[in-house]
Amino acid sequence: MNNKTLLDAESIYGALRDRVAAGLEPGRTPHLVGVHSGGAWIAERLHRDLGLTTPLGSLSSAFHRDDYGRRGLPAEMKSTGLPFDVAGADIIVVDDILYTGRTVRAVINELFDYGRPARVELAVLLDRGGRELPIEARYCGAVHPLARTQDFVLRRADDGSLSLSIT
Repeated sequence: MNNKTLLDAESIYGALRDRVAAGLEPGRTPHLVGVHSGGAWIAERLHRDLGLTTPLGSLSSAFHRDDYGRRGLPAEMKSTGLPFDVAGADIIVVDDILYTGRTVRAVINELFDYGRPARVELAVLLDRGGRELPIEARYCGAVHPLARTQDFVLRRADDGSLSLSIT
C-alpha cells in the first residue's frame, strides 16, 4: 500500500465528539449504532467518551447494498447487533467515511428491518464528497474532498487510537 498522506485522525475524532456532544439536548438519550467496521470503532469511543447509558448497537450494510452483485460479501462478515427496541428509538448512526451515500442508505434499510425509529441522524468521522445520493451527516469531524482514484484507510491500533491515511 502506498500511503501518500497521513491525516490527524485523533484531532478529527475530537471535533466529531465535540459536535455530537453539542447536539445532545438535555433529556435526549440517543442510541449510537456504528456501521461495521470503522463506524463501529468510532461509535464505541463516542459511547464511552460521551458517557451514554443507552445500549450501543452495530449495523451491517452487506445485504442491503445496491452494488451487492458487483462487490459480493465482505471477507469478514459482521452481523447487525441492536440490543434495544428500534421502534420509537432516537438513533445516531455512526460511520467512518461518507462518500457516495450508498452505505448509509443500506444501513438505514437494515435498521428499518428492525422497526421504525423516532429519529435517525448521521455522524461521520470524515466527509470526502462525491455524493451519489442525497445524504448528509448531521455531525461531521471534518470535510476532506478526495479524487475518485484515491481512498481513505482508517485503522485502529491496539490501544484504540485511530489513524487515517490517503492511498
